[in-house]
Amino acid sequence: MGKLTLNTKLESLPPDLKKEVSDFVDFLLSKTKSTPKKPAKFGSAQGKIKMSADFDEPLDDFKDYM
Repeated sequence: MGKLTLNTKLESLPPDLKKEVSDFVDFLLSKTKSTPKKPAKFGSAQGKIKMSADFDEPLDDFKDYM
């Protein structure tokens, strides 16, 4: 869609809908602005991941192949 087509459509809207379009464009622009993420600190996930005691044991599904 060209700028001229978009502008023509926008100009044909009543003022209250122009305000709504403006608010929506502001919302879309706020979604695209990325905030810089802090790098993860070493050990920040400690205690959040648990492995079962039998993690290294062979699976029952593969007994036929062993």
